[in-house]
Amino acid sequence: MDNIPGELSPLDAVTGTGRSGISEGRTVTGARPVGLDAFGEAVYRTMLLHPDYDTRAIADQLASTEAEVRSALDRLADLALTRPTGSADRWRAVNPEQGLAALLALQEAEAARRQQEIERSRAAMAGLIAEYASAHAPANQPGIELLGSLDQVRDRLTELATEAAAEVLSFAPGGPQPAQVMEASRALDQESLERGVRMRTVYQDSVRNDPATVQYARWLHGLGGSVRTVPTLPLRMILVDNATAIVPIDPEDPRKGAVLLHSPGVIAALRALFDQVWDQARPLGETVQRNPHGLTAQERQLLRLLAEGLTDERAGQRLGVSLRTVRRMMADLMVRMDARSRFQAGIQVAALGWLGGAEGVLK
Repeated sequence: MDNIPGELSPLDAVTGTGRSGISEGRTVTGARPVGLDAFGEAVYRTMLLHPDYDTRAIADQLASTEAEVRSALDRLADLALTRPTGSADRWRAVNPEQGLAALLALQEAEAARRQQEIERSRAAMAGLIAEYASAHAPANQPGIELLGSLDQVRDRLTELATEAAAEVLSFAPGGPQPAQVMEASRALDQESLERGVRMRTVYQDSVRNDPATVQYARWLHGLGGSVRTVPTLPLRMILVDNATAIVPIDPEDPRKGAVLLHSPGVIAALRALFDQVWDQARPLGETVQRNPHGLTAQERQLLRLLAEGLTDERAGQRLGVSLRTVRRMMADLMVRMDARSRFQAGIQVAALGWLGGAEGVLK
């Protein structure tokens, strides 16, 4: 799939946004690996070009000080791009190909940690919403409005879209969106965007295989909206002007109605949750990326859900894909692991470190 204009390309996503590099003490154009600043890159390049240089020679080459070089060497060591040689003044630059693999492994571990944070935030937020709605039911109270039917929810969403002045943020779980829902939203979305309202929407990765949703996302982007995806979403949510939010009373069953929230504390928590997920999400037009183990984010999340004990059906619901898709994905992963059973696959996942050390049998 081609990139949607205006979003980061896969190369930008991997190498970062820096554009200055240094070769032989000169500034050149090039991408910089994530986690490496300009001076650190300069030291690394100098070490690759002059492996016999000690810290003093590197400092002289870069018109810097030995203290600054040593600080950069510490950062490079943290990124597994350099190794000590036994001499306090000499370090060895790791082969760039090997160094990149190590750096990607570090990034993968960080991504896994962030995903765990999001899952914990999801559980905490869902509990907060349920407790908040239950404590104030059945009558509406200041800061909360209960919407007991889908018609009430639709009417209130229309009002909020019309009144939005600055920004509309949305989580849209459930996989590919129904065509009638997208068609019904088209006029409101267009009117809001033409008024200058900023719109950011997060879908699940499963929509990437749905032409209708992809087409709708491209249409939104053409009008100025932004769309990204993640493997799973914490709940369905719409946040308007950082002041009003609509979330389901029961995140597991939106048909039970929704709750409209105005409480500043709850709004701040929902906004923080959105920002956390948005930062991790990938632009819809971006080519699917694989980690150093060859796994997509969706495949990794499937393995994590199954390792946690979810059934194939429940894991599919969380990923927004069908039961057939879950089983097809697992069959493909088992072939890649050369595993003949789910039990053996679970052992292989742990042995290969595909889940960052997580253990468990894939039921």
